[in-house]
Amino acid sequence: MEKHRPTQLDQIVGNEATASRLKTISKEGNMPNIIIAGPPGTGKTTSIHCLAHELLGPAYEKAVLELNASDERGIDVVRNRIKHFAQKKVSLPKGRHKIIILDEADSMTKAAQQGLRRTMELFSNTTRFALACNLSNKIIEAIQSRCAILRYSRLDDVQVAKRVQEVAALENITVTDKGLEAIIFTAEGDMRNALNALQATHAGFGLVNDINVFRVCDQPHPVAAQKIVEACVEGDIVTACSHMDQVYADGFAVSDVIGTLFKVIKGHPMSENLKLAYMKELGIVHMRVASGLTSKLQLDGLLAKLADLHRTFHAETTSRATS
Repeated sequence: MEKHRPTQLDQIVGNEATASRLKTISKEGNMPNIIIAGPPGTGKTTSIHCLAHELLGPAYEKAVLELNASDERGIDVVRNRIKHFAQKKVSLPKGRHKIIILDEADSMTKAAQQGLRRTMELFSNTTRFALACNLSNKIIEAIQSRCAILRYSRLDDVQVAKRVQEVAALENITVTDKGLEAIIFTAEGDMRNALNALQATHAGFGLVNDINVFRVCDQPHPVAAQKIVEACVEGDIVTACSHMDQVYADGFAVSDVIGTLFKVIKGHPMSENLKLAYMKELGIVHMRVASGLTSKLQLDGLLAKLADLHRTFHAETTSRATS
């Protein structure tokens, strides 16, 4: 829902400490080169645009150049588009600079980053650079040392829920409590993902409830995953495999099943040691699936291992209790 993208820094949801630093920059007016790093959908690029709007006002259209991941990221772009924009004369308020926004900057080639470093030096009097990336360590040291690095983290469930409810109210969308929980479950702290799920579910079904959300997001229902985990914790491999057969018959990808199991196990009230052991086995199977072994055999083998872990931990607990 692009129409609900924030246009002012006060409208940014979450990451309050980092957003407050951007507000200070907007008030003082002297923007440094910045790198904003963090997971997708947390507001990195939106924050930069909000900062640019507040710094430049009516001159925003002429004084901002944005290049995103869909653009070519080689040395030619740095030599041509970026350099030409940096050389362009634009009338700005006193103390303000042109802003070049590079979205997904960690996908730039090393040669392009080296060229960018030189461009940042040459045009530092007139132009500032704002880089948004997922991993700041993929930006070369020479650029990192010339930028203030800000970090964004995933949004918490309360922040996502509040914003989804606000947008739903503005759009007159009916969202049930379980539907809201489903959106939060699938979003995992990604606001873009949450709003896209809200829009897609409303467009496809009208009513936003848990069943419709999981249909749109094409993920197994967590209740089904919960039954599988409960059976494994009880050591009941037959019941666990029965529930898994139903989930697999619905046509979900093996990687999506593992992802849902991970989220369910993370919130399960089992002992920490057992939870860590379950996470380890999930990680091993996920690695195999990522390598191309996507048959149901991987899921059945995972359930057997999880059920066996229950017996191992139960035996260890019993022996400690008797000794």
